[in-house]
Amino acid sequence: MSDSAPSSSSDAKRRVAFLGLGVMGYPMAGHLAKAGLDVTVYNRTFAKAEQWVAEYGGRAARTPREAADGAELVLACVGNDDDLRSVTLGENGAFAGMTRGTTFVDHTTASANVARELAANAAEHGLQFVDAPVSGGQAGAQNGKLTIMCGGEAQVFEHAAVTLRHYAAAVTLVGPAGAGQLAKMVNQICIAGVVQGLSEAINFGECAGLDMPLVLEVIGKGAAASWQMDNRGKTMIDGKFDYGFAVDWMRKDLGFCLDEAKRNGAALPMTALVDQFYGDVQNLGGNRFDTSSLIWRLRQLKRAD
Repeated sequence: MSDSAPSSSSDAKRRVAFLGLGVMGYPMAGHLAKAGLDVTVYNRTFAKAEQWVAEYGGRAARTPREAADGAELVLACVGNDDDLRSVTLGENGAFAGMTRGTTFVDHTTASANVARELAANAAEHGLQFVDAPVSGGQAGAQNGKLTIMCGGEAQVFEHAAVTLRHYAAAVTLVGPAGAGQLAKMVNQICIAGVVQGLSEAINFGECAGLDMPLVLEVIGKGAAASWQMDNRGKTMIDGKFDYGFAVDWMRKDLGFCLDEAKRNGAALPMTALVDQFYGDVQNLGGNRFDTSSLIWRLRQLKRAD
């Protein structure tokens, strides 16, 4: 169930809440406001919520429960499993403020376990839950071109997807609760391998004395082409690593992949190795570099020889 085209139905009157105004959530919530939805935002640092309201309108809430009160749809994009539990559960959590029959959509990249846990908890409260991690990075959020992979019930998904399309190029239901997070793990496994391969290739070409911008232009027209090559190849050559998803967050995501693999029996030798390489980047001080900084690690190793 996928639809990359704009929705034919309107949700302009829909009242929604958005929890978490980081580099992803801030522009995502902005797209909803620009589309004419009635948006209430919550952020752990209230000043950030006030800043968002000053830019887009709407309201800022002091707690997730307050933000969720009266909302038809509550969306969240926070940091990790614990952050997600903190905005959903407890006396001040969103679930306590939501009306029975309404839907919570989680855009956090989290574990499949927490998605299943919260789906069950939501059901106990008479609520609906969709896990909906995103791919496309900060640029995708700002441009409204994210890819969203969802887990949940088909009817609930269709109801929520109308709103999600305001900041997505594609929204797809891939299975029941937790399936969205599992699909995001597949995405991160693919990225880890591609970035490591691209890093080794560029480093090899540089050591061989090749004109690497020219080489990437040439091979980018063939079978080696990838999103990473098109969007990160030149910045990797230039040693610029402030364009995307931070190493700290990638290690969190790969940790989910490796933990899940232990449960389902999948072999992830390459992923485990690249996770160690990202650990090296962290140890070298590159925690906030983007994921393409794997090439920086190779250059540091070469200098140490």
